[in-house]
Amino acid sequence: MTISRTFLALLVVVLIYVFFALELGQYFSLEYVKASQAEIDAYYGDHPGKTLALYFLIYVAVTALSLPGATIMTLVGGAVFGLFWGTVIVSFASTIGATLAFLVSRFLLREAVQTRFRESLIAVNDGIEQDGAFYLFTLRLVPAFPFFVINLVMGLTPIRTMTFALVSQVGMLAGTVVYVNAGTQIAQIESLAGILSPGLIASFTLLGIFPLVAKMVANSIRAHKVLRPYPRPSTFERDIVVIGAGSGGLVAALIAAAVKAKVTLVEKHRMGGDCLNTGCVPSKSLLRTAKLLSQMRRSEDFGVRSVTFEFDFADAMERVQRVIGTIEPHDSVERFTGLGVDCALGNATIISPFEVDVDGRRITTRNIVIAAGGQPFVPPIEGIEAVGYLTSDTVWELRTLPRTLLLLGGGPIGCELAQAFQRLGSQVILVEMLPRLLVREDPEVSEFVRSRLALDGVDLRLAHRAVRFSREGERKHLRCQGESSEVDIEFDELLVAVGRRAHTSGYGLQELGIELRDDGTVDVNEYLQTRFPNVLACGDVTGPYQFTHMASHQAWYATINALFGSLKRFRVDYSVVPWCTFTDPEVARVGLNETDANERDIEYEVTRYDIGELDRAIADEESHGFVKVLTVPGKDRILGVTIVGEHAGDLIAEFVAAMRHGFGLNKILGTVHIYPTMAEANKYVAGQWKRAHAPQHVLRWLERYHAWKRRAR
Repeated sequence: MTISRTFLALLVVVLIYVFFALELGQYFSLEYVKASQAEIDAYYGDHPGKTLALYFLIYVAVTALSLPGATIMTLVGGAVFGLFWGTVIVSFASTIGATLAFLVSRFLLREAVQTRFRESLIAVNDGIEQDGAFYLFTLRLVPAFPFFVINLVMGLTPIRTMTFALVSQVGMLAGTVVYVNAGTQIAQIESLAGILSPGLIASFTLLGIFPLVAKMVANSIRAHKVLRPYPRPSTFERDIVVIGAGSGGLVAALIAAAVKAKVTLVEKHRMGGDCLNTGCVPSKSLLRTAKLLSQMRRSEDFGVRSVTFEFDFADAMERVQRVIGTIEPHDSVERFTGLGVDCALGNATIISPFEVDVDGRRITTRNIVIAAGGQPFVPPIEGIEAVGYLTSDTVWELRTLPRTLLLLGGGPIGCELAQAFQRLGSQVILVEMLPRLLVREDPEVSEFVRSRLALDGVDLRLAHRAVRFSREGERKHLRCQGESSEVDIEFDELLVAVGRRAHTSGYGLQELGIELRDDGTVDVNEYLQTRFPNVLACGDVTGPYQFTHMASHQAWYATINALFGSLKRFRVDYSVVPWCTFTDPEVARVGLNETDANERDIEYEVTRYDIGELDRAIADEESHGFVKVLTVPGKDRILGVTIVGEHAGDLIAEFVAAMRHGFGLNKILGTVHIYPTMAEANKYVAGQWKRAHAPQHVLRWLERYHAWKRRAR
């Protein structure tokens, strides 16, 4: 805290102390005012300007310091100055005092509060920036909310000072008139409770509700305006049509059916979408086979002198299809039909915000949820079409193992597949234009993964930019620009894994005028609504995270806002989002890492535990990796966690729960963890933090106490 903050804080404390120590509150009672009314009136008659100035300053001071007495002061204003001038004077004095209290709160507390609760306040800050004036106006209209609390709390938010002052001036006017008017009749007032009868409080409450109703009406008008060009059916066949049966679409349809809405789920390809058919399920199946081969090749680490095995790549790829087939019934038409979902297999085209065509079948619907997913992005590199390429969608068609596999991309998909194919027997050459892998992670994490891939034999060409492809008969080449010169790379097969793009073409978005962002994703608001309030989107098609679990998370918000948004809408919550890269070792992350914290100028402490010291990791011959936790300085509140190690994707769940539900490292340390398990790493990192924050002065006294006890007779 700076000297100026310290001085202001001390000044406020001293002034409040003086107020109570000198019992100045006795002069702000109804009894005192009524007893002194004659003297006050006489003084005002002799010194009108001085009385007005003194009254104005006292009112501002009382309000600015959040002292009890503003109500009595307002009554005095009515009694002395009358309804009109009393209202004018009190209105400006109360606004100035409230704004000063607002500024004091902002100057003394906002930085600390925003830093301490930064992640939790993201949604609140966004809401205040968008609708802060509206919320403040509503609160000011209802005297049931203590105005001094509103002043202090608003000071902690991003609302502009001028906005606060102007809205307060207007919002408090109705209450000011009521109290000033009561002050003109102060001789008849027996108690403050009598000023606002239950009926009058109810009237104020209704007045406070009015802006909410007005906002609903305004939203309705805007919706009507954007929907007006499209004929609204007199009746609807469906409450909701979901386009895309991937993870987001399946969850959206399931939720809609669970709340007894009529829902149609449209899928043009295969139920389950990318995750089941070309993404998570097949990739993790192949990674498991690759890891088994890696473990058998290092059998001596497990006390097995030698292992012989026969491996055929085609068998491994058939196993991938078998795993898909085993999981497929979970996402099947039969299962979802049994749950009450109308499943339509075919091409969907959005004709209007109220109508979807599925191969000639027109479906009228109150709402549409777009869950069309994404597709691999193939960069327009010269010659790439001539040499041919695989993507994360098509690689599963391979049945012959490439002798040399060139892989473009050092992100999560690229790293996972590079390690898998290297372990399966290919010579993998990974080309990445950036100087390190997994650029969203901290540099030490990137280096750890790089070293593990290199240990497996992957030929890593970092800081290499693909320039052009060429083909000479069966020989395929890539020309790359390296750090100092161009290099030529010969390969057999090319696998492109440089990222994914939202699937936004071919089903009516452009024709309907639904906007896309610069990155090609569907533009939605915080409620996942497009420009049409009844057309929403979730999952990879809108982002910002391209994870299966995030698509499912967004699907709840999209479905509930679609079906019940006219009653209550929910902003999608991105406050705690975990993810995992399934290399060996896995890299799991939630919240901030050091790179993020430094870029956003967030103060943090780092606590690290080396998994190489963990008994279970040693027993499993997996003693590598670490747990790194970022916390608020001096506190156990978790800002973010990165885990590199065996089953990191599972271990991170405890920290996700901690961040989501607000408990810290002390609670994790106090939780019993089974021995010996990898999960003990979470407890041990909490123990590291505890030891670093042990109260040394207390421990020194305890040391003296024990020494005294040893000497005592």
